[in-house]
Amino acid sequence: MAEQQGREPECPVCWNPFNNTFHTPKVLDCCHSFCVECLAHLSLVTPARRRLLCPLCRQPTVLASGQPVTDLPTDTAVLTLLRLEPHHVILEGHQLCLKDQPKSRYFLRQPRVYTLDLGPEPGGQTGPPQDAGPSPRSLPIPVPSHYSLRECFRNPQFRIFAYLMAVILSVTLLLIFSVFWTKQFLWGVG
Repeated sequence: MAEQQGREPECPVCWNPFNNTFHTPKVLDCCHSFCVECLAHLSLVTPARRRLLCPLCRQPTVLASGQPVTDLPTDTAVLTLLRLEPHHVILEGHQLCLKDQPKSRYFLRQPRVYTLDLGPEPGGQTGPPQDAGPSPRSLPIPVPSHYSLRECFRNPQFRIFAYLMAVILSVTLLLIFSVFWTKQFLWGVG
């Protein structure tokens, strides 16, 4: 892990500071840490996809059959130093995916899904070769999710929320009408 005094720890390959999304620090068998994005790129271009060579010391890390690089151990010491909680990032084909869950189960927000495209499959380029100049850094893009009201009512948390809101509204209206009725009854008698 490349870090200097007074600076945040960063990935020694891409030099981006570690975080708990697409630059989550993952530990190889040699105890070197790299961001999950760099390891995902490395795993996609490595001929033997079950075996990763450390970019620093070349020691191999053998992945179990079907195990993606996102399942490598997270360097929790770095995340603790940065005061971050780990998120679960998964590798689906040539995309890293992060599902951001709401912090509280009482607030009904739809989870946001962020994806990072790792590029086309090696050797799968069909167009003319592109300029090797610097390319802009791809940022995670939130994928909006649109649900109909029927799909919302299938969510048990939403149903509980809707019922509670209906009960609260009913009780509030009942209290307002009883206060007005009581005022009219008492003032009308006297």
